Amino acid sequence: MRPHWLKTKLSAGKNFHDIKGILREKQLHTVCEQALCPNIGECFEQRTATFLILGNTCTRRCEFCAVKKGDPARIDKGEPHRIAEAVKEMGLAYVVVTSVTRDDLSDGGASVYAETIYHIRKYIENCKVEVLIPDFGGSLKALETVIHARPDIINHNIETVPRLYSKVRPVADYARSLKLLKHVHEKNPFLITKSGLMLGLGEEWNEIIEVMQGIRNAGCDLLTLGQYLSPARNALPIQRYYTPEEFEILKREGICMGFTYVESGPLVRSSYHAQRQTDYVLI
Repeated sequence: MRPHWLKTKLSAGKNFHDIKGILREKQLHTVCEQALCPNIGECFEQRTATFLILGNTCTRRCEFCAVKKGDPARIDKGEPHRIAEAVKEMGLAYVVVTSVTRDDLSDGGASVYAETIYHIRKYIENCKVEVLIPDFGGSLKALETVIHARPDIINHNIETVPRLYSKVRPVADYARSLKLLKHVHEKNPFLITKSGLMLGLGEEWNEIIEVMQGIRNAGCDLLTLGQYLSPARNALPIQRYYTPEEFEILKREGICMGFTYVESGPLVRSSYHAQRQTDYVLI
């Protein structure tokens, strides 16, 4: 049984239904729905959502994730335009765009990220854009395609500690992900970078601290820490529940390391309160 601090109520007010309606009308996906985010009710009711581009089928088979896995469909060339329309209709001033991993594409979908950023900026003046990107198979050229599109923030999640990568992220590489984060600042030191960890997969406390320091050493400005919640019976099991007090301790550790802001709590996800996080850096 999950501890009481992980229980949430699904809000289904007017804004929630409005957002669902816009997404269905525009034939768009969100990671909020696909990844079974526990905060979907709160975020939709506040008229925020994290758009999922490049379809809804991932080429990787990470067992911690609820997103559908398999052979993805062809690129939907109208998707960036429809996202921009939805952003305008939703009245957003801050947008988060993420994607499934597309190892079947030569650039991992980087060009679609760039096009999506372009269309959002074309439709909504002064709209800030955060992108939560995959590792693009380690391609720095693909990463630079996104950097050159000039999002306001680039997020790439480390997810877990190196010892657990073979089980949690079998196709990913810890050093490669850190290199990606570091390269963002090398190409554009003014871009804000962000990363995050899931806790509860079997990591040790000292491993969490070491990875947090590794992320900070790569130049990351923002960090998110949240509790892993198994999305299905055949997904990786939860090894441990961390208390709100432990998340607060980790937040203080992160601030001492030099992170500008740390969002740390049981229900925290990469895009949770994303605009508030970025505001701390842009003030």
